[in-house]
Amino acid sequence: MNSPILAVRNISDEELKSMLHEAAEWGAKRALADIGLHDDEAGSDVKELRGLLETWRDAKRTAFRTTISWLTKGFLIMIIGSVWFYASKKG
Repeated sequence: MNSPILAVRNISDEELKSMLHEAAEWGAKRALADIGLHDDEAGSDVKELRGLLETWRDAKRTAFRTTISWLTKGFLIMIIGSVWFYASKKG
């Protein structure tokens, strides 16, 4: 009976490369099938997901900018209100 180690030693480099390529392709197809990207619609699904991700990033960026803007305006309103309040007490 031949051991698996001895069998590998009899394989040419081209055969080994071919086997590895086939195994890698099979593994990639299985991984895509596991996450539901195995059909003809997979390309458009990935494009849609990328679009959604970009929209999410834009929304986060806008929300952050809006929050900073509101905080800045609130701080300025507090300063103006404080100046007005102290000015009206003196007068």
